[in-house]
Amino acid sequence: MSAPDATGLVAGYLLDLALGDPRRWHPVAGFGRAAGLLERKVYAPRRRNGVVFTAVAVGVPVLAGAGLAALTRRQPVARAVLVAAATWTVLGGRTLRREATTMSSHLANGDLDAARGRLGHLCGRDPSALDERELARATVESVAENTSDAVVAPLFWGAVAGLPGLLGYRAANTLDAMVGHRSGRYARFGTASARLDDALNLVPSRLTGLLTIAFARDRKEAFRVWRRDRDDHPSPNAGQCEAAMAGALGVRLGGRNVYFGRSETRPFLGDGPKPGHRDVARAARLSAAAGGVAVGLAAGLRLAFRGGRGRTAGGRDHLGRREERGHGRHL
Repeated sequence: MSAPDATGLVAGYLLDLALGDPRRWHPVAGFGRAAGLLERKVYAPRRRNGVVFTAVAVGVPVLAGAGLAALTRRQPVARAVLVAAATWTVLGGRTLRREATTMSSHLANGDLDAARGRLGHLCGRDPSALDERELARATVESVAENTSDAVVAPLFWGAVAGLPGLLGYRAANTLDAMVGHRSGRYARFGTASARLDDALNLVPSRLTGLLTIAFARDRKEAFRVWRRDRDDHPSPNAGQCEAAMAGALGVRLGGRNVYFGRSETRPFLGDGPKPGHRDVARAARLSAAAGGVAVGLAAGLRLAFRGGRGRTAGGRDHLGRREERGHGRHL
């Protein structure tokens, strides 16, 4: 079912481009509430409990996706509709760009109170003491990382594994946001979720970095910064995206990040000045360009991946039938 899957990925991307996230009854929010209930049932400050929590919370969506894929194996229209709906649900590109554009506008108008109030839509930093440059930096870093998490990675796993990939990736990424950060409660319990998210983002984060570089004004300089700085970040994946964005924009990211109750000092990425409001708008445009290429690559990969699977001489499958052609962290 390669063609229906590829069609669904493109259609879902276009739905996100046109409509953004559902304003009410968002399935990802519903999953988060269900995962919260599960956490209360199985929580203990041990890694073993975290493994159980992660396996159940990710395994159920994966199995649901596999079941739906099996049910629609011979129904291409239904399959395309399901994949489109799942893709729309798990993507967040339009919302990400809208938040960045809104932040850029507030900063351009000098409305720091509005900008500080908006930052919580993008990241978990304490905005109360941040000036224009620090608000812009936080936004650019969030756009860079979430271009992978909310756009490229879901499309990649949808291309590799169809419905189970779309749903499984979004489940794992949501769990990472919920329990994957270091704190007194999640220092051990959240390890499994954080490491699963790291593993699932290894390829997409690097692809995001390369796509960002491809649309930079000075690709050679952006590539140089990416190669030099990408491994300095404490996250094995966020550094790929942020270093590429720093090089593409010609700005310096990193520094001291203050969260509610804790702070971190991260290495600098890039050589330029701190970003400003114009760089926030440019980051949003780079994110949009990367997403547009990513969906084309995902559709092509899905066609190629499924088209070559199980074939023997003469274009038949292995049964002889002719084919018919989803902050500080644990590291």
